[in-house]
Amino acid sequence: MGVYKVNVKTDVKTYLNYINGKWVTASIQKVDTSINPANRHEIIGYVQQSEKEDLDNAVLAAKDAQVFWGKLSGAARGEYLYKVANALEQRIDKIAETMTREMGKTFLEAKGETARGVAILRYYAGEGMRKIGDVIPSSDSEALMFTTRAPLGVVGVITPWNFPVAIPIWKIAPALIYGNTVILKPAQEAAVTAAKVIECFDEAGLPMGTINMVTGTGSVIGKAITNHPDINGITFTGSDAVGKLIGLGALKRGAKYQLEMGGKNPVIVANDADLEEAVEATISGGLRSTGQKCTATSRVIVQSKVYEQFKNKLIEKIKEIKIGNGLKEDVWMGPCASENQLNTVLSYVKKGIEEGATLIYGGKRMEEDELVNGFFMEPTVFENVSNRMSIAQEEIFGPVLALINVETLEEALQIANDVKFGLSASIFTKNIGHMLSFINEMDAGLVRINAESAGVELQAPFGGMKQSSSHSREQGEAAIEFFTSIKTVFVKA
Repeated sequence: MGVYKVNVKTDVKTYLNYINGKWVTASIQKVDTSINPANRHEIIGYVQQSEKEDLDNAVLAAKDAQVFWGKLSGAARGEYLYKVANALEQRIDKIAETMTREMGKTFLEAKGETARGVAILRYYAGEGMRKIGDVIPSSDSEALMFTTRAPLGVVGVITPWNFPVAIPIWKIAPALIYGNTVILKPAQEAAVTAAKVIECFDEAGLPMGTINMVTGTGSVIGKAITNHPDINGITFTGSDAVGKLIGLGALKRGAKYQLEMGGKNPVIVANDADLEEAVEATISGGLRSTGQKCTATSRVIVQSKVYEQFKNKLIEKIKEIKIGNGLKEDVWMGPCASENQLNTVLSYVKKGIEEGATLIYGGKRMEEDELVNGFFMEPTVFENVSNRMSIAQEEIFGPVLALINVETLEEALQIANDVKFGLSASIFTKNIGHMLSFINEMDAGLVRINAESAGVELQAPFGGMKQSSSHSREQGEAAIEFFTSIKTVFVKA
């Protein structure tokens, strides 16, 4: 990203911060450039490069607004979310196109993600009419005891670039419905898309200060959110290194925090698996969205009797993948989201080779014809991978699969669990005993049977074990546990 003065004369739109119901420029009057990863010469827009002063203004607005917003009924707050959902639905194609141009995923994936955002908003709008407590028998027969829920107050939402609609919304919607006000700090690489989502909240007419957006770097705005004394809760999705810093900062000042920090997700292919299904799921789970999902399949652990057959089918199918600009109808996989991300993936390919793995497909940047102007990476497959190698232990966030040959299911489970992460995992088998062993022994927050690892449903709790999360859960009814505090009430007549 380059730095430009706000008053640069250009036909490309400059997107502003959204603070206290108004679109405003950042205090230092500078912007970052958002470019198309499929064509680095195309500028998608300019986004504000904010400073702590801008964040302070947003916090003040959110703190003032929370007094009124928190007193509204859940039903009234839900009506606002329904309006946001309708506005987002009306803009679905435009927002999906912006997402594709800004971070590279195919238009069909982007449209599906935006539709998911609509569904999440409507789901949480309905939460405004559901119970928020329980009546508890008291030892005093003349007393009434029950629980209710209180909002945290002001919530900071820090989101990544890989799901620029779904992840912000699955954090913002529950935060709002339970009475909190919000400050969103999206990733700079996807801030234009985020601005278009916030436009939907603006159109819905939420009270001023209820939702705010401040764009800028993590080192400035992310740090300011972490340390601000008037931000009562922080929900973050991103790398484990950054997440741990946020957690430590929040802990020091007693703020509540929620961290989702990635994975190294395995698929186990048993001897009795349907290999056609397993191959399709491995490709979809590992390579769709260019492998840039926290739930993406990264390690493919295959029992020896079917290893060669599975490998050959996998390579054959990967060769059919059409790679290019995600706005083209026949393209299945787009570019890496940025040059930095492409270079990270290439560095892991180099590590894999240096550490002794065998590269059997791909491994290079794609530069033929129009692809030369983008950050395109070949789908990449390694075999002869040991579990001590970097490509078997570290999150790559790219289209790289590591094949691991094992004799037994017990060995497969041991290898699957032998990483610091525990987000998602899947197995392909027809054996009920194998399924039960996998469910009981797999250290992951999401386990899927005969389905790809990258599948999350909005009505179900989502989060990881070990270093994949801070051990809380997002989405579904579980969201209330983070965004509220339980208040126990005792009433004596």
